[in-house]
Amino acid sequence: MRFDILTLFPELIETILSESIIGRARKAGILDIRTYNIRDYSKDKHRRVDDTPYGGGRGMLMSPVPIYDCYLAATAKENNPAKRRRVLYMSPQGQVLRQDKVRTLAAEYDDLVILCGHYEGVDQRILDEIVDEEISIGDFVLTGGELPACLLVDAVSRMIPGVLSDAECYEKESFSEDGLLEYPQYTRPYEFRGRRVPDILLSGHHANIEKWRREKALEKTRESRPDLLENGPASCSKEHQT
Repeated sequence: MRFDILTLFPELIETILSESIIGRARKAGILDIRTYNIRDYSKDKHRRVDDTPYGGGRGMLMSPVPIYDCYLAATAKENNPAKRRRVLYMSPQGQVLRQDKVRTLAAEYDDLVILCGHYEGVDQRILDEIVDEEISIGDFVLTGGELPACLLVDAVSRMIPGVLSDAECYEKESFSEDGLLEYPQYTRPYEFRGRRVPDILLSGHHANIEKWRREKALEKTRESRPDLLENGPASCSKEHQT
């Protein structure tokens, strides 16, 4: 899986995506993550990439020209032969990122080109020209798209075979196929500040353990995210009503 990230702050992205599981997957060649500094494609002697918006208003907008040239460099056939490509713009105006979208991006594309905006955003023409989809990580505004881009890369990368040690690591967790939050989990010590591990988990009876986990997942979802039961798979809604 390849990620091409167009940004004003490549060092920030590299710092985050060079550690832990993602960093190891990059070293192993499972993930190919490349950053491109949009300023390198500015024709201004001061490497400016922004200007005042037409029509007035506060703030500065990123110009379409250096972004477009940066995009052309990232997708040039000689260094990027990927055929299944999708261009994303991290924006609070986009569709909120959910696990089903993460799975779709991981399964249907070989290369995700991610544009990170800054200042007051980017010229609408570059969105119309190159962007396939705008994606948000929530109903709030950040100073730039770099952190959202890192979150998206992390979420999608976990779905790529070989990144995690076992597919079960992502198949049985919050927002997995059944749409529920994950059940509570425990490790040693058996007792911590008077709180003990539920006896069912020490029983060795796997069917009963799975039943308990399912019940706890439903309970947790009902308490914390009832909307998932209302909008999730029919099997979840049906079980919730019993």
